[in-house]
Amino acid sequence: MFDSQFIPCMLIRGGTSKGVYFLSRDLPDEPTLRDQMLIKIMGSGDIQQINGIGGGTTLTSKVGIISPSSVSGVDLDYLFAQVGVEEQVVDTKPSCGNILSGVLAFAAEKGLIQLDETSTTVRVRNVNTDTIIEVTAETPNRMLRFEGTTSIDGVPGTASPILLNFLNVGGAKTGRLFPTGSTTETILGLTVSCVDAAVPMVHIAAHELGIHGDESKHDIDSNRSLLQKVEAIRLIAGERMGLGDVSGSVIPKVAILSAPKQGGTITSRYLVPHNCHASHAVTGAICVGAAALIDNTIAHQLASLTTDSAVCIEHPSGKIEVKIALIPGEVEPIIAQAALVRTARPLFKGEVFIG
Repeated sequence: MFDSQFIPCMLIRGGTSKGVYFLSRDLPDEPTLRDQMLIKIMGSGDIQQINGIGGGTTLTSKVGIISPSSVSGVDLDYLFAQVGVEEQVVDTKPSCGNILSGVLAFAAEKGLIQLDETSTTVRVRNVNTDTIIEVTAETPNRMLRFEGTTSIDGVPGTASPILLNFLNVGGAKTGRLFPTGSTTETILGLTVSCVDAAVPMVHIAAHELGIHGDESKHDIDSNRSLLQKVEAIRLIAGERMGLGDVSGSVIPKVAILSAPKQGGTITSRYLVPHNCHASHAVTGAICVGAAALIDNTIAHQLASLTTDSAVCIEHPSGKIEVKIALIPGEVEPIIAQAALVRTARPLFKGEVFIG
């Protein structure tokens, strides 16, 4: 099979990201061989990815690898791969909720699932974190609907809504919501929160870094001293969170947080991790949103909370809202559910040449 020069795939815009989707059986089983193939397909090692189909940014150099699940009560397995742009690396430690938004469309096209009459819900196991997400889309007459009136900030136009319902995502990677055992701690003289909800993150108050927190992506990306300080904090936090040496990994991610400026709950500048996200990651929104509802975290100290469980996060392109269901736990709160709405749009299907 792998002597073939072409591999079937689809390109799908999922949420505020864009990725290439493959059936697991169409890629090598051995991780090193698989990653080498993905690097070649995406054209990594060049800032423009001119010799591949990557989009030249971290948001458009993503891969979803899909297969039927062998887990009882679960429909699909989803492995996410963040493929480097300038570096020839593949990281499967994190997940991506935006790329998850396109899984149902890909699975339906490949005949992995059957669509229901009005709407269809599939249970997806995220292989990266071994967590379950319910993905629901509109399927009138057993056909996926892509046109609609739902808009998400960071994507032009409107589309049909896709509901993502994340289940029990506390400690998704490290096993604990607060991997260091504390809601706040000091790193290099700054008070931070190390939180693992859907994705491990370091939360830092903007004022501690000497900025306002509502700076543009360009302003964040061009502030080299800021990024160097954040990276130094991230490396230490990674060790404390039990992730080891994270210099070659995209986790933990970082959120620079501040009070809301546009009527939301909190402002976030999400780093991925060496530049600012143009909008905000889904998993990062869950992590920031959950932390905002928990006493004594950096996010809680900065948030403007209401009695509603919905947390509205302001980001460079607008806002993202996530509804969090917290229940008490013996040691730390349990994130029973985290729900939010995305959209997706298939862009092409065909075969990619691998040479």
